[in-house]
Amino acid sequence: MKYKAVLFDLDGTLVDSLKDIANSMNAVLARFGYPTHHIQSYKYFVGDGTKSLVLRSLPEMHKSEEIVSLCFNAVKEEYGKHWADNLRLYDGITELLDELQIRKLKLTILSNKYDDLTKIVVTKFLSNWNFEEIFGIRPDIPKKPNPMAAKLIAKKIDILPGEFIYLGDTDTDMKTASAAGMYAVGALWGFREAEELISSGAQVLIEHPLDLLKLL
Repeated sequence: MKYKAVLFDLDGTLVDSLKDIANSMNAVLARFGYPTHHIQSYKYFVGDGTKSLVLRSLPEMHKSEEIVSLCFNAVKEEYGKHWADNLRLYDGITELLDELQIRKLKLTILSNKYDDLTKIVVTKFLSNWNFEEIFGIRPDIPKKPNPMAAKLIAKKIDILPGEFIYLGDTDTDMKTASAAGMYAVGALWGFREAEELISSGAQVLIEHPLDLLKLL
C-alpha cells in the first residue's frame, strides 16, 4: 500500500501534555477536598475527553451529576490557563514532520481535546508544518472512537481512508483507526502500554516517531 496521508492524535502522540492536565485536574480536586493523583495515573484518565477525565479522577462515591458538572467546568477553566506551562513536542516529532512534508504526505490531526484549544495548540507548537485538517471535539460530530470525524477528514482532503496511516497512543485511537478503515499505528512513547494498543486493533507498534518512516 502506498500511503498518501497521516492522521495524528495530538496529546500523547505529537505533544506531551500530561503534566499540565494532571496539575489542572489535581488543583480542582484539591480545591473541592478530594484526593489528588500521581501524574502517571493520568495516563489512564486522559484520552476520551474532559468529562471522562473528571469521572476517572473523582472518588467512586462522589460522581453525582452535580459534582461532575462542577469539576468539569472548573478543570476547563484551570486547564485553559495552564495548558502550555509544560507542554512540549516529543523527541523526534520535528524530524518526522519535516520528512513527511518532504515526501509530500498530507498531514492531519484528530483530537479529543476541544476543537478551539486543539487549534490553539497547533498554532503555537506546530505552525511550522501544514496540516490539511485539524479536528477537535465539535458539537455536531461524535468524539473518538466514533470514526465519523476520521472519515470526514479523509473525505475533505479527497484521500481514501485506506490510504491513511493513523498514529495514536491509546485504545481510543486504535479503535477509531480500525473503524475508519485506516492503518492503525500505536505510539509507544505516549500514554498507554503495548498490550492495550494491540488488543484495541493496532496493526503495528513503533517506539520512536521516526520509526513511522519505515512503513512508507
